[in-house]
Amino acid sequence: MNLDSKYYGLHTRIQLKELGNNHIGIVKLIKSRIIRKDAQKIIEIAKTIQQVEPKYKVSLICTSNICSKSLALLDEYNIDVQIKENV
Repeated sequence: MNLDSKYYGLHTRIQLKELGNNHIGIVKLIKSRIIRKDAQKIIEIAKTIQQVEPKYKVSLICTSNICSKSLALLDEYNIDVQIKENV
């Protein structure tokens, strides 16, 4: 599994993490709240990854500062959210 964001055509600041076989995580550990606009960007990143590797399942790794509308939107696109408490 390639964890280099350039491989998927993404910006170099985007951090990726291997979560298992054919399962990749987008790491977004920020102190501010993840709002719906951020969730839409995450969906676009996930779509870009799945264009290169269609078999991959994509998840978001973030802090608990995420609004319920963002969670619902990510759920619509089958993007799991893994909460990490320590930033």
